[in-house]
Amino acid sequence: MERNRVTSAIAGGIAGTAVLTLLLILLEVQTREQIRAFDVIARFVGTPGQTAVGFVLFVLAGVFAWPLLFVALRDYIPRGPDPAAQGTIFAVVLWIAFAIAGRGDLSGAILILYTAYTFFAHLAYGFTLGVVYGHFREGSQVPREYYAGQ
Repeated sequence: MERNRVTSAIAGGIAGTAVLTLLLILLEVQTREQIRAFDVIARFVGTPGQTAVGFVLFVLAGVFAWPLLFVALRDYIPRGPDPAAQGTIFAVVLWIAFAIAGRGDLSGAILILYTAYTFFAHLAYGFTLGVVYGHFREGSQVPREYYAGQ
């Protein structure tokens, strides 16, 4: 059953953003708010100190902008036709921009932690985006041939 690409992508974006948000909040807790990822986004758009603005922009990009870009570019992303693998590769590109923009004043061990943790968090975002997109777009039923031998 084929479903709408846009709604499938947005569903993937909602799930992926939920995972990424949770992971970034855990990072903030573990580093005692030294990363301040949402403040970085707010500063990037010219509203320093407005954490809520940064969070809203983060959610809007994660739910709408990146998933729709993923759908638009999907034919050009390697590792197809598996949307989970393509989502993971897509997220690596997003992570590069996030890591460069969000690095701020970090240095030493906290910079290494930030870099590694945000990389894996973005992989989780991309994987989730792809899995949910693929589920709603293409279905997740196991082919009948799989059960033929059982």
